[in-house]
Amino acid sequence: MDISLLLVVLVVVIAVVFDFTNGFHDAANAIATAISTRAWAPRTALAMAAVMNLVGSLLGTEVAKTIGSGIIDMSGYATAVSHAERAHGLLIILGGLIGAICWNIITWYFGLPSSSSHALIGGLAGAGLAAGVTVNWSTITSHVLIPMVVSPLIGFTFAYVLMSLVMMFMKNLAYRRTMRKFRVGQKFSSAALALGHGLQDAQKTMGVIFIALVASGHVDLDDPIPLWVKFAAAIAIAAGTFVGGFRIMKTLGSRVIHVNPANGFVSETVAAGVLYFTAFIWHAPISTTHTVTTAIMGVGATRRLSAVRWGTAGNIVVAWVLTLPAAAVVAAAVYSLLEFLLRI
Repeated sequence: MDISLLLVVLVVVIAVVFDFTNGFHDAANAIATAISTRAWAPRTALAMAAVMNLVGSLLGTEVAKTIGSGIIDMSGYATAVSHAERAHGLLIILGGLIGAICWNIITWYFGLPSSSSHALIGGLAGAGLAAGVTVNWSTITSHVLIPMVVSPLIGFTFAYVLMSLVMMFMKNLAYRRTMRKFRVGQKFSSAALALGHGLQDAQKTMGVIFIALVASGHVDLDDPIPLWVKFAAAIAIAAGTFVGGFRIMKTLGSRVIHVNPANGFVSETVAAGVLYFTAFIWHAPISTTHTVTTAIMGVGATRRLSAVRWGTAGNIVVAWVLTLPAAAVVAAAVYSLLEFLLRI
């Protein structure tokens, strides 16, 4: 067996592992507020989120195509004839994946809801820079950096406006009865959010596996994503979601603001809408974490600005800012080490 074939198998395995870590790292996004308000019991919520992640993973491939062909230029490896050249392309992807996984584990350990998506993109870009391949900065700017800023702002603003309208409507209603209705509504809004998470995040793993298949010469850039790749990514993220991320659930469910069922319903509905828009219309691999967290902040700010725990929010923002460069540095180091050890 040639080394390029061994490496493509390794990349597929590690990509599936990354998808699994994405699931347990980001499981909190869809269900933290629903658990905090007791709309769902924790294990039931995790099972629901796992199923909806699985379904969402199979609903589209546009985000996967952005990751698979838009971050770094691997087209030269698709036509390579030597095993060594193909193996070199696979090392780049491998370095990017390992860099992203390392950052996911670090932020998971400290309970910070950072972006697995940006970790993956930063990892690919860092390994690509270290290897001297072309990094598509225009695509990164239009489909990563701009959405990275815009989607949280939209999440915050829409959540603030919608929550303000809900509060006006609720003014003369019986509080407890109204909260019970919102608690029921949260079952649907959290499910919609879990669907959006699968739609966005599993596709990123599909894109990585696809680009590895391109680099190894198994598919062309214009080919559709193979069905087995879709199922592998979908099952992995669903399994990771079921294992769950209770550390991060605690941060999103109570440390940013104290949520009630109305807050939870509004933040989940707004965040799900942003995820659907960016996946189906913009084809941008945005951060589910960023969108959900800022939507929670938006509903909290309708009470008063001090209702948001800005110290915790500040720590989260620091993790966001660091994710792209930190994952890029780790990925570049991993790629350089692999290239040195394997002499490719």
